[in-house]
Amino acid sequence: MQKGKPSKKYSQAGRLHSIIRLLETRRGLTLDELAEECRVDRRTIHRDLNAVEEAGYTLTSEWCEGKKVYSFLNRSRNIPPITFSLQQMMSLYLLRSLGSHLAGTPFLAEIDDLFRSINSVLPDRYAAHLERIARVSLPILHGARDYSRSAAHLAELQRALLHQYRIRLSYAKKNKGEPDQYQLDPYTLVFHKGGIYLLGNAHNRSALRLFALERICGVEVTRQRFEIPKEYQPEEHFSSAFGLVRDKQFKVRVRFSADVAHAIQDRIWMPGQTTSSDGEGRVTVEFEAAGQMELASWVLSYGAHAEVLEPPELRREVKRQVKEMREFYRSKEKEIDKSEKKGKRLQLR
Repeated sequence: MQKGKPSKKYSQAGRLHSIIRLLETRRGLTLDELAEECRVDRRTIHRDLNAVEEAGYTLTSEWCEGKKVYSFLNRSRNIPPITFSLQQMMSLYLLRSLGSHLAGTPFLAEIDDLFRSINSVLPDRYAAHLERIARVSLPILHGARDYSRSAAHLAELQRALLHQYRIRLSYAKKNKGEPDQYQLDPYTLVFHKGGIYLLGNAHNRSALRLFALERICGVEVTRQRFEIPKEYQPEEHFSSAFGLVRDKQFKVRVRFSADVAHAIQDRIWMPGQTTSSDGEGRVTVEFEAAGQMELASWVLSYGAHAEVLEPPELRREVKRQVKEMREFYRSKEKEIDKSEKKGKRLQLR
């Protein structure tokens, strides 16, 4: 107990009132500071914070000088009016258009609500002008995923991400057996090639795991809070991966023909890459990366215009897939030929 302060005993209702008042008037408080103010222990304050959220107040937390500080997420009375230039509004609408691959998720619905709110406070002529700006950008996405069947799960997941609640996750297997069950601390949403993935700490696997959102078949949000480790950096989790897969990292060298050099040389495929050209207009890209299957898929997407120079195992994998494709198409051609010959014989009869 701090010296000089009289002893006070709060009822829970009194503590909740004090906690709300303290968090509204100060920039943020730690559990220890709240416990000292209310003359209770940290565990009691933790329960009180849950009760405050159940009453409709949205809490957020962040690390500051080695301590976790709690505050209210919405502090609208402290936020000054925000104005946007025409160029800034154009950039906002560009971001909106890039969110089209979020179809079926609560995220896209909330983005649309945001822009409806913006338009509702503008004069008609400005709103009409902004709608014209919305047509300035047009994303064309292939293979976008439909998340409408997962909308309810995503809404629960969104709540868990915002409030740092542990979840019980049911995840469908590729072979359509019984779903796997996970006790998971959800950390980060990852966006890759039109797909959304969840990266989190799986307690029953004792490791960070990645989950494709369309394969999530159940989310139960618990009232147990978790803390994200201070050293956690989601970018570092994928720093060596060519895509999402983290496995053996190796040096990659791929040579591209002059026909596709223009589409290769000005793009960054991996941080730290080097690009060189030869006298015939061919381009060689060199970098270090993990994810052999994703690398093979990338090379094969350029067909005969790409040749793997290193590593040997990636070159063998590409050759293996090319061989299997050749044998597959040859067998199909034989089937077609047999079918055509059979059809001609029937016609002759």
